[in-house]
Amino acid sequence: MFSSRSFRAVLLGLGLAAIAAGAGGVSGTSALEFTRRAVAFGPRPPGSPANTALQNYILAELRKDGCEIIEDAFTAKTPQGMIPMRNIIAKFPGKGAAHRGIAITGHFDTKLFPGRKFVGASDGGSSTGLLLELARVLAHQPRIDDVYLAFFDGEEAFGEWSESDSLYGSRHLAARWRQDGTLQRLKGLINVDMIGDKNLDIPQETNGNAELRKLVWNTAADLGYKAFFIDQQIGEDDDHMPFVHAGVAAIDLIDIDYPHWHNDTDTMDKLSARSMEIVGTVVYEVIQRLERR
Repeated sequence: MFSSRSFRAVLLGLGLAAIAAGAGGVSGTSALEFTRRAVAFGPRPPGSPANTALQNYILAELRKDGCEIIEDAFTAKTPQGMIPMRNIIAKFPGKGAAHRGIAITGHFDTKLFPGRKFVGASDGGSSTGLLLELARVLAHQPRIDDVYLAFFDGEEAFGEWSESDSLYGSRHLAARWRQDGTLQRLKGLINVDMIGDKNLDIPQETNGNAELRKLVWNTAADLGYKAFFIDQQIGEDDDHMPFVHAGVAAIDLIDIDYPHWHNDTDTMDKLSARSMEIVGTVVYEVIQRLERR
């Protein structure tokens, strides 16, 4: 029998989901190349030279895009001691009178595995590449709402995942944005994680906001990508959760059915430009729909 997963793979390979391919100019090839460059720095746990080098690369690329760059540096208390971390936020200012905001987020760090070469192509790499591609597309476009692209450091736990050992960057930014009033202005936040898998399956993560999740799934269906945004429901603790707890309409887009998760086999050959273009196109269109609200 021809499985639904095989059917999705055929769609990816033949490009039959191209009803809106490249809408807004989102390029999977470009996103994959950004990912490749990020992954080339190697393992990049927080506080490592490779992590710092990747931060500098992200900043250099964002400076090409004419956005406002906000560096959110902090020191986190971890099981490995006090570790310096830095979130990077690209802000594309809007002109709307209501001065509302939309945030797209993802992490760039990789989990610390001493003695191993875990480069996190999908887990940390794909989110970085997609955010850089969205920055390229959003550059110099007129906006209604402020659009924030937030690159998180310190998503991964240093030991066993817990409330205190995980999500360092997103917890820090949620607290900062609560204090400066940004949280209260957000229409929605979409976190992307592990979205480069050749066999793309994005289930409905149910800890997030139901209305925003429905908007994303309806948008994917409208664009011809229903096969990749599936009906399976899961619950995940990811970088959207500090914002959910703070009352923001936030969701997580994650392809959790990824056999190379936290394995050294999570390498570039497992990723697909088409998968990244699909997710990027849907996210870009959701930004437009949120702005019209």
